[in-house]
Amino acid sequence: MPRRSASLIAMLACVSTLVACGKPEPVQQELTETALAAVSDDPGAPTKQLARQFDDLFADEALGETRAAVVLYNGKVAAERYAPGYDADTRFVSWSMAKTVTAVMIGMLVADGQLRLDESPPIPEWQRPGDPRGEITLRQLLQMRSGLRHTEAGDPPYESSEVQMLFLEGRDDMARWAEEQPLEAEPGAKFEYSSSTTVILADIAARVIAKGSDDPDIRRQAVTDFLQARLFGPLEMSSVVPEFDASGTLIGGSLIHANARDWARFGEFLREGGSVGGAQLVPRKWIDFMTTPSPRADFYGAQTWLNTSASVESDSLYPIDQPAGVFAAIGHMGQYVIVSPRQRLTIVRLGHSDAEQRKVLLAQLRDIVDLYPER
Repeated sequence: MPRRSASLIAMLACVSTLVACGKPEPVQQELTETALAAVSDDPGAPTKQLARQFDDLFADEALGETRAAVVLYNGKVAAERYAPGYDADTRFVSWSMAKTVTAVMIGMLVADGQLRLDESPPIPEWQRPGDPRGEITLRQLLQMRSGLRHTEAGDPPYESSEVQMLFLEGRDDMARWAEEQPLEAEPGAKFEYSSSTTVILADIAARVIAKGSDDPDIRRQAVTDFLQARLFGPLEMSSVVPEFDASGTLIGGSLIHANARDWARFGEFLREGGSVGGAQLVPRKWIDFMTTPSPRADFYGAQTWLNTSASVESDSLYPIDQPAGVFAAIGHMGQYVIVSPRQRLTIVRLGHSDAEQRKVLLAQLRDIVDLYPER
């Protein structure tokens, strides 16, 4: 080949290389010992990829402050890490993840034959002749479509039902305050997410478990013993501390404390369809009900968030839209127990993230989900 032609080809190859490399790939930093140490020897996903994605939960300031995170694959710890100042014994507040716990408690009472999904629940004030709230069913309460005037977020914030109930005039008897609110829509017709609704569910459970007692100490102890015997004990969730109001009602919409591993155990219990160690604590069909879209909100089941296509509208789990069947217990400021049955996967993230940071956080959690194959 003539030297000139060879030189021309070499020059064109060089130009081509420069064009192709005009936007160089970002150089990934070496994984730190901390990042690698957080991942188990057999995590069920590519180790270095999982270590990098998991590390970003703690290193990327754009997604807020991650204080604890656990990944379980097929029931075993695949990754676990804590921010400085937190450890495996730290109890984290559930915020609204408690709603999913309350739904399980209600499911146990339905399975026991003490409550019925499509009947009016045992709230005496609603059973008075002519009271339209007597048309509200237990199913509608679980699916957040009671029709009661419960506004979760207000402007200003102190006008929201949640703040009024938790911190202002309703704080000593939260259920009574929530149950006294009038209807603003026909029962069943409208979805409205509400912590007040879940406190009503917790009160219903207390009325049944405490056999109608109004004594706060009796109600508190009865529900505590029930949850320990029927749920927390069998799941070995030894760190759990539930909070009650002055009337002895579990603050079942927002205030249950537990460490990250115990939240992961709860997620695994849901992933296994309500069973642990071969023992069925709540019927599998109840977990199916909790994870079936509500007639008025495809992104919500019964006290549980879903990753249906409609979740784009709610900002609940999107962009975790694959695989189908992912569901979650979600709490204020970025508390997540994310469950993917098809991948045998449970992810817990606990921390503090505002609304914009949660969008980045969910994308990061999706990247972890994407590392795991479907069965």
